[in-house]
Amino acid sequence: MGFSGFPDEALIFYEGLVADNSKGYWAAHKELYETAVRAPMLALMDELEPEFGPAHLFRPHRDVRFARDKSPYKTHQGAYCGVGVEGVGYYVQVDADGLYVAAGWWMPGEQVARFREALDDDTAGPLLEGILAALPDDLTVGGDRLKTRPRGTAQDHPRLELLRHRTLHAGRRFEPEPWLHTPETLDRVRSTWRALVPLVDWLRRHIS
Repeated sequence: MGFSGFPDEALIFYEGLVADNSKGYWAAHKELYETAVRAPMLALMDELEPEFGPAHLFRPHRDVRFARDKSPYKTHQGAYCGVGVEGVGYYVQVDADGLYVAAGWWMPGEQVARFREALDDDTAGPLLEGILAALPDDLTVGGDRLKTRPRGTAQDHPRLELLRHRTLHAGRRFEPEPWLHTPETLDRVRSTWRALVPLVDWLRRHIS
């Protein structure tokens, strides 16, 4: 069965979960989650797989072992298409506020050093600057950033702001509108991901 949109019940489910993030609420509404959230997300990913590859749906349970917030459930359903480099790929989530679609790099670690090496390069660095500058205006660039410049980096480095990043991604938030309940959602996700292909390709080449 093809993707036909996220029903209004998906947003209602998450509105309720925000208000009552408990095992009792989840147990009482688990079937609604399966039919209104999980099933449509799986169908959406099936439609996108030929172009972006197989997807991974994130589990709804939070890892609260080291968290102050012990709420047991995530208040969104996310899905992710990787590109063969850890932490780099395409992402989409549905929640009470609508839809968020993004792509980029989310996992710091050894890749941070390679990212900074690429930014120091006189070819790769300006190329990333150009890719980000060419993104549509409604795509917001974000990521985990240092408050100060990285150790050993000159204060007048031409790409100092980018060098602060420990992760880098871009995305757009779609407010709940009638099209969210229709197959047009697929077009919105696909067009956003296509706009971010140059960013993902740069990251795949330079931080792998």
